[in-house]
Amino acid sequence: MRRRITEEPLSRLAVWARRLALFALATAILGTLIVRAGLLDMVPALATVAGALVLAVAAILTAMAALVVIWREGVDGLGHALWALLIGAALIAYPGYLAGKAYRLPMIYDVTTDPDDPPRLEALARIRPRSGSNPVAYPGATFAEQQRKAYPNVQPIELAVLPRIAYDVVYGVVTKRKWRVVDARRPQSRGRDGHIEAVARTPIMGFRDDVIIRIRGVEDSVRIDIRSSSRYGWHDLGTNAARVAALIEDIEAAVAALPPARRNPDPVPQERRR
Repeated sequence: MRRRITEEPLSRLAVWARRLALFALATAILGTLIVRAGLLDMVPALATVAGALVLAVAAILTAMAALVVIWREGVDGLGHALWALLIGAALIAYPGYLAGKAYRLPMIYDVTTDPDDPPRLEALARIRPRSGSNPVAYPGATFAEQQRKAYPNVQPIELAVLPRIAYDVVYGVVTKRKWRVVDARRPQSRGRDGHIEAVARTPIMGFRDDVIIRIRGVEDSVRIDIRSSSRYGWHDLGTNAARVAALIEDIEAAVAALPPARRNPDPVPQERRR
């Protein structure tokens, strides 16, 4: 006699929960690739990512309902439901973290070390997309006040080096960060400021932010001002301030590492200064 092995019925909710989770994962990966590659305008590209998060939430809710059915009716499908919960939770974890940052940090998208006379976007203003992007001009006093309270470490850099030495150091730091330099102008002896305009990208989504660095000679030293501005969105989640603060540290460290002869190769004798 043949022994019949009857399989336990499989929960359809668990199966659909796993399908939703896998579809959400595929949509999130596709949306991220579209944003990084710039294949679509920012609004539809972000809509794709948002749709993936909605699907992830739906997968979690469906998986929870499946677990209730599995517990009550003793049907199979526990593995499907757990996989759906795991994938869905992984997809919404990072956006949840960002939502917490958005709640704590001010709603600004433009940060500068000199709110009174911010460096102006010139070459970057010409290439910034016009459709749906933020204004090129610095927003003004409202942003400046919020920045001072939230990011007090965003301050100008003052160094006892020649402007051309400072320019070379800054250009080297920007190149090391692999930012795309759009325009660069050396400081001139007649008081003309030097500047470097570059495009930086965020690590995961690859959002393009505009950065300009101004090198200005001030008596026997140089003042460096930085401005970092997001192209899209009314909240940068602290990205611009973190970028400026890290850039300040890198520039100061690079200048400190210079040998004394390189730091000030053409010292002016004290007799000539009088």
